[in-house]
Amino acid sequence: MLAVGPHVRDQVFPPEVRAKLAGLVDARTVDDFGPGAALAAAEVVVTGWGGPALDATAVALAPRLRLVVHTGGSVKEARIAPEVWERGVAVSSAAAINAVPVAQYTVAAILLAGKRAFRLAADFRVGAFRHAPPGLGTGNAGRTVGVVGASRIGRLVLAQLRDHGFRLLVSDPYLTPSAARELGADLVELDELLAASDVVTLHAPLLEQTRRLLDDRRLGLLRDGAVLVNTARGGLVDTEALVRHCGRIDAVLDVTDPEPLPPGHPLLRLPNVFVTPHVAGALGTETRRLGEFAVAEIGRWLAGFPLDGAVRAEDLARSA
Repeated sequence: MLAVGPHVRDQVFPPEVRAKLAGLVDARTVDDFGPGAALAAAEVVVTGWGGPALDATAVALAPRLRLVVHTGGSVKEARIAPEVWERGVAVSSAAAINAVPVAQYTVAAILLAGKRAFRLAADFRVGAFRHAPPGLGTGNAGRTVGVVGASRIGRLVLAQLRDHGFRLLVSDPYLTPSAARELGADLVELDELLAASDVVTLHAPLLEQTRRLLDDRRLGLLRDGAVLVNTARGGLVDTEALVRHCGRIDAVLDVTDPEPLPPGHPLLRLPNVFVTPHVAGALGTETRRLGEFAVAEIGRWLAGFPLDGAVRAEDLARSA
């Protein structure tokens, strides 16, 4: 059962990818998991952005279900019921594929923000032509970048930043100092990272304990002229506090809280804040890689090989 939202279905599964899928399984497209969805026959369900929730009711209608492959990032956004894992159904996610464009966006944002490109472009639009804002450090040489969360994306960002001459810091409660050194970074506590970094980039999951992780106190630890990059989840940052601090720090935000921001919100008007509409993840030509992953994963499962994107129930409490 191919349960991917119609707005992205043909991008994730273009004809050539759909043909590969049809060579492996009898694939049927569904827009909902109602009584007419023929879930009783389903052994594999492929979920994706905009697809129906695979909730407890749907799971009960699928007694033969053995594999779920999510073509988005987090399986939580697919609203997969705990009963799937409780029944021993294998679950996989294309999160590693979606992580690549997010990391690329993040590194681009860090490099451009270091050049003050967003602030200078805003000034340029109103007639001010200058190469650097007065009183702010500009440039990327010798700067310190702090990565909050050694997640899949956080690790990719660290790997891509190593050749740019940055000093790298990382904060993650599940990371050891030796593992951080292998990533090319020094492991420090979050408060120390915030106070020492020229750029802070967020890659932590949004959990109850991480909501508003960067509150007014922690945002206050950022030095004047520091840059905050958020491609993770808007809820990691206290939005009202961020507005107050964006007079002295810059921000690049691909996610916000709320999302989207209402028209006229201060973060949309500030010249030193660059906001994009949640575009860091796979878009356009990048999305077919998600479908290709799903087809390959189903092939691995049919052949009896381990899943590349396996998601374990015990990891859900600390993952995105």
